Amino acid sequence: MSAMTRGLGAARVAIALLAVSALAVTFDQALHIGEGAANWFSYFTNLSNLFGAAVLLVGGLALLTGRDPIGDAWRGAAALYLAVTGIVYWTLLAGQERGDVIVWANVVVHAVMPVAALADWLAGPPARPIRWVGGLPWLAFPLAYLAYSLLRGPFAHWYPYDFLDPRQPGGYLHVTTWALAVTAAFVFLMSLIVGLGNRLTGPGPMPVEELVSGTLTPIDPRP
Repeated sequence: MSAMTRGLGAARVAIALLAVSALAVTFDQALHIGEGAANWFSYFTNLSNLFGAAVLLVGGLALLTGRDPIGDAWRGAAALYLAVTGIVYWTLLAGQERGDVIVWANVVVHAVMPVAALADWLAGPPARPIRWVGGLPWLAFPLAYLAYSLLRGPFAHWYPYDFLDPRQPGGYLHVTTWALAVTAAFVFLMSLIVGLGNRLTGPGPMPVEELVSGTLTPIDPRP
């Protein structure tokens, strides 16, 4: 096992444990302030970080023990969910935290983990090119989360984010507009993550036409 492999494996495990620590303290806080476990698990931030931490931990242990690596589809999905988590937070939600926010944990889940997941994807690109349509299953979880949030909200009288709350000005038109915008962001970032991974995997640049059409054919580098 090379020193680089050991270092990458150790880094994955360390970042995963840092994320678990941050999530643990915010979960404990939610219980103590009366927000409850159900609401805590209804934040996309927490779910994406749980998923990302699991992927990094399993992937890191696989490198350190010489076991089969975690599938690239899992790593790509984690990078996508955490990238959207970071972008949505820093563009829409930053500065709206409660006064009792745990600053270091907030930074870990909204900055450290998104950057780490993307860096891990770029440092260890997929073993084989991924077709564009191969990234579409990654969108199933965000769409299921959207449906869950809208269906649970009227019964819980609570929504995790203002842009999902039809009680805000604009009602369901407001929610629909933001839902479409965030969905578009997911599709764009999924395409970008797949494209960057394929560019780093293949021997040369990947034509844009192939990215859009999903027909990613490896280029034969032999003359």
